Amino acid sequence: MNVQKCLRTSDIDEVGDSFHLSFFEMLGNWSLGDYFKEKSIPWSYEFLTSKEWLNIDKDRLSITVFAGDDKIPRDTESARIWEGLGVPKDRIFYLPREDNWWGPIGSTGPCGPDTEIFYDTGKEPCGSECKPGCSCGKFNEIWNNVFMEYNKTPDGDYDLLEQKNVDTGMGVERTVAVLQGKDNVYETEIFAPLIEKIKELAGIEVVSEIISENKTIQIRSVRVICDHSRAATFLLAEGIVPLNVEQGYVLRRLIRGAIRHGKLLGIEEEFLGELSRIVIETYSRDYSHLKPSEDFIVAELRKEYRKFDNTLARGLNRFNRIASENKKIDGKDAFLLYQSFGFPIEITRELGRENGIFVDVDGFHEEFEKHQHVSRASADKRFGSGLADTAEETVKLHTATHLLNEALRRVLGKEIAQKGSNITQERLRFDFNFDRKLSDEEIKAVEEMVNRQIKKALPVKRVETTLDEAIKMGSQAVFEQKYGEEVSVYSIGDFSTELCSGPHVKNTHELGRFRIVKEEGISAGVRRIRAVLE
Repeated sequence: MNVQKCLRTSDIDEVGDSFHLSFFEMLGNWSLGDYFKEKSIPWSYEFLTSKEWLNIDKDRLSITVFAGDDKIPRDTESARIWEGLGVPKDRIFYLPREDNWWGPIGSTGPCGPDTEIFYDTGKEPCGSECKPGCSCGKFNEIWNNVFMEYNKTPDGDYDLLEQKNVDTGMGVERTVAVLQGKDNVYETEIFAPLIEKIKELAGIEVVSEIISENKTIQIRSVRVICDHSRAATFLLAEGIVPLNVEQGYVLRRLIRGAIRHGKLLGIEEEFLGELSRIVIETYSRDYSHLKPSEDFIVAELRKEYRKFDNTLARGLNRFNRIASENKKIDGKDAFLLYQSFGFPIEITRELGRENGIFVDVDGFHEEFEKHQHVSRASADKRFGSGLADTAEETVKLHTATHLLNEALRRVLGKEIAQKGSNITQERLRFDFNFDRKLSDEEIKAVEEMVNRQIKKALPVKRVETTLDEAIKMGSQAVFEQKYGEEVSVYSIGDFSTELCSGPHVKNTHELGRFRIVKEEGISAGVRRIRAVLE
């Protein structure tokens, strides 16, 4: 058995209830063709209930198994094993695919039914249909045994695997809550230091469920801040930075959600840096990479706070005005809140839910896609340089890309060539040919070389010439790209000369400090660098 850190965003809207977390630790063990249901289920039950192990009350455990559908038969084998262990039939529930099926990760591959173990917290049921899997908080899922016995084929069929595997998962925070007799994870000592700090910052003596004037439940805000600050700390420690795409979007959503809930509690100053230091202190013994990244993590949190704090109040005012006038938030208004005020759609949706206002999430995504299409077409037509737009920050990062390209050639070798780039207002992404991971020393050398050119305040100059003359000048170019007879050549002092279609800053002193946040391989012989300007 081992423990691993996990980030789950599929049910992030549930964070703030008794048991859901976006970041958590997961205990797991596996069988790769060794044993299957007949041993996995009894061993799980023994670990949970025996006095030698966790000694959890058997009478408070309920089980779910796969109900079957038109593709896969009902998992009566697992149910039979549970009954043989003494679990009454009325505490074994057959649930559909969305509850008791895992995988495949993609459209094809290994997958199978699972059986899940729930602990009854003692809360009153929410209704006559309340059963394990209900989100009311009565049942706490603590263990999941996945039985990978099928392979999904490209034509949608399910073939039985020759080797049947078991993958189990057990939530650390949830199990600790059960062992300590708590009906939610936030009352365990894991979260106590964070909650005390939040109460101090907000001037709260007792966290209650009294509904405030803006209809937000106080206890939920405290819990969301706990969860999101912890998740953001671990994401930043992996070198991920807040962006509007990919993992960076998830991080930005977590940070900005925590900031909004901080405002609801009356916290007006930047506070996530302090909470992050608590997270690092709590977990640094088990995760040694946290402490060395502390200054970076706190700086990024504070920077993101400043960005969002500047527009949060105005965005909330705009939301309230639109909601009062239209009684709903349509796709265009949701996109306006995203583009002009930095509201991830999840925040707008949450605001709608709190205020009983419909938010057209599908309409937002349509508007977003339209915007991306126009931006791509415009960028292709005007620049062809990997820029998402021509905002000031994007132009700065584009110029920094030229410095990075040349620095890589000088540190790693003249054979280095650009294989692609993508530049937004928040970061640059640069792909280049290289057959191994860069060392820490090489990354530092590249960073320092770029920053030296920035400090030199080198002029950025443009000349128009023929493609042949540009090549004779020693200009770097992406030779897979098609150029016309007339080309633009940009030189940065005597450091860099490249064919490019712009735009750029006039002098490197405008750029600020350059920092590489991540270096990774993306395909055979191609590496990718993500970097920011501070």
